[in-house]
Amino acid sequence: MIRFLTLAVAFVVMAGTAAAQTNDAGWPDRPIRLVVPFPAGSSTDIIARIIAQKLGSRLGQQIVIENRAGASGNIGADTVAKAAPDGTTIGIGTASTHAVAASLSANMPYDPIKDFAPVAMLGGQPYVLVLYPGLPAHNLAELVALAKARPGTLNYGSAGVASLAHLATALLASMTGINITHVPYKSSAQSMTDMITGRLDMQLATIAPSLPNIRAGQLRALVTSGARRASVLPEVPTVAEAGIAGYEASLWMSLVAPAATPPAIIARLNREVNAVLDSAESKEALVAQGLETEPGPPEAVTERIRSDTAKWRGVVAKAGIKAE
Repeated sequence: MIRFLTLAVAFVVMAGTAAAQTNDAGWPDRPIRLVVPFPAGSSTDIIARIIAQKLGSRLGQQIVIENRAGASGNIGADTVAKAAPDGTTIGIGTASTHAVAASLSANMPYDPIKDFAPVAMLGGQPYVLVLYPGLPAHNLAELVALAKARPGTLNYGSAGVASLAHLATALLASMTGINITHVPYKSSAQSMTDMITGRLDMQLATIAPSLPNIRAGQLRALVTSGARRASVLPEVPTVAEAGIAGYEASLWMSLVAPAATPPAIIARLNREVNAVLDSAESKEALVAQGLETEPGPPEAVTERIRSDTAKWRGVVAKAGIKAE
């Protein structure tokens, strides 16, 4: 009798394991929609298209990009949260949609954690602090000294009030004890033009589109904002290396799915995404866009959302920043 029960239990365990392994059998049997919460042609969109092409090849199914821009990415994120959890819809989750938004408002149309099944971290895009070359500051210490000598007179740009670049600069100002004036812009092209001509002093800018101006000497790169040096700017130190220990800010990107998406599908997606991120060809293309890849388990996404939400909530409260 005992042997019979032991065999029965073993059969149930094996059957359950087999079922878990084959829950994604036949999936994907149709094209997969990848919702990008920012406009076509944006840095996030370009990275998503690189991932989609490689991931689609590995899955043997087309991945169709759907740009759902608006409300700082919240419209696209809400689209994913409310989609059917059947593996036919996945989305790009970012620091903006899943951490900054939650730090600014409790009245969001979605819960950044409860309404999503994390799939995988894709990586982080650190910013580069660029200056108008006419400013007499060639490193971070000199910039801090200049700002302290002229409190409130130096200005910095961002993609808008409560954007991640705005919060990241506010954090830098707080940690260095300087007073600089925020100038929100509607486009990075306009802020870059103003900086090159001297109407704007500085900005934490996205690396990839800034490189040509940096290489041409039209902008001066002081530091990058990530935890480690940017692969495309290895000669530029991080903020922490320049003396502000503990500083880190980057526009991280992840892949998410609607909550209740079958675990077997999530596991398959995680394996395939990590394989894409580990391939030399993909890594080269992504690094060229300023993305430092971060393959890992789905849980890494949830951990990053929790830690970044707490961090940016503190910055928002201290600086008195409110969403427009």
